[in-house]
Amino acid sequence: MANSSGRIRWGLALLGGFLLEVGIFAVMLPVGSVFGQQAMLYVVVPTCLILTFLGGWWVGRRAGSRFVVHGAVVGAVAALIYIGLTIGQTLPLVYIVTHFVKVAGGMAGGFAAGRQV
Repeated sequence: MANSSGRIRWGLALLGGFLLEVGIFAVMLPVGSVFGQQAMLYVVVPTCLILTFLGGWWVGRRAGSRFVVHGAVVGAVAALIYIGLTIGQTLPLVYIVTHFVKVAGGMAGGFAAGRQV
């Protein structure tokens, strides 16, 4: 079911990035509440990697083409949402690293989606 137009499906990618960021918050907020802020520093990178992989895969499967690009857009949207929410705040370095992890995870998920077609 490949999309022969090769165009980026922006609406789908934006939705995927938004849902992805909501999912990350849904995982991270309870971790912080139960185990404390310090625990979040250890959990945030694998959480972002796993969820952005799944988000990139989900969007890539539905997009039907340009799988890696769609995954990258998903990760970038999620990163930009978090940057927008925290603009002007000083964040630990690990949170800055997660922005790159989100894009890489989304790309990997998109790549995996493309391999399944």
